[in-house]
Amino acid sequence: MTTSANEISAMQRAIVLSAFGLGRTSPNPPVGCVILDSAGQVVGEGYHERKGEAHAEVHALTAAGERARGGTAVVTLEPCNHHGRTPPCRQALIDAGIRRTVIAVIDPTSREEGGAERLRAAGVEVEVGLLSESARLVLRPWLHSLQLGRPYVTWLYEVDASGQVVAPADVLVAHHRVEADAVLDDTSRPTEGLPNGHGHTVFRLPAAVPAEDPATLLAQLHTGGARSVLITSPLAAQRFLRDGLVDHATVYATPAGPSASPVPTQATALSKFSIDRVGMFDRYVRIDASVAAHNR
Repeated sequence: MTTSANEISAMQRAIVLSAFGLGRTSPNPPVGCVILDSAGQVVGEGYHERKGEAHAEVHALTAAGERARGGTAVVTLEPCNHHGRTPPCRQALIDAGIRRTVIAVIDPTSREEGGAERLRAAGVEVEVGLLSESARLVLRPWLHSLQLGRPYVTWLYEVDASGQVVAPADVLVAHHRVEADAVLDDTSRPTEGLPNGHGHTVFRLPAAVPAEDPATLLAQLHTGGARSVLITSPLAAQRFLRDGLVDHATVYATPAGPSASPVPTQATALSKFSIDRVGMFDRYVRIDASVAAHNR
């Protein structure tokens, strides 16, 4: 069956919904789901709001009710096929009478033959790969952590008018921390977790860190369930950069003054990164860049 315009629109909406789970669902993935009725109209939607609670498909099916019967489930990640804290979502779709399921990305952690195959075995039509690259933008930290066994690390910093790399302003940290599972700074010696008001944790890095500590700390965070980490300290970032442990950089630059000095050596850290996006944010130019695997 050919993908319909309504299904494409529904997947775009599901991807947007999935992003509402960033910083809240780990170690589970952020997933979005939209239910279309038999006529192709949206009758329910939902996303995985936080770990241990109902998954996206269940929220969407609950909203749709009986209107889901004979309809289509559009979901950013393959419905789970195992009993964890919640029942398997593929069974919830089957029990609801879903006729067709459209999936963006197959779950690398699928157990046995996977949710998609179990749906097919139950007579549900399944299509895989719709807008998969777009869905991966939200799933990237989770997928990355599965591959490397450590959280996805973003360095957030500011380049001031003189070209100096400095810690980001509080407003910038507040803007980004809601997407991260943990925030690393070096403002105090204890490596204890502190609530930050968003259900996340601030992990403060000691000022003197042995060479092996960045990898060890990331391993500990991963074991504790963190899948994304935000570094807000240039000093801490240098240690992670040295060990090839920074995956993404978000830079905010202010206009240089007429007597500004040349950009210092530390600002060339982006030389190993590929710039993905450049735009304006308030008075700043925002640069998003990611490091290629061959530059690690």
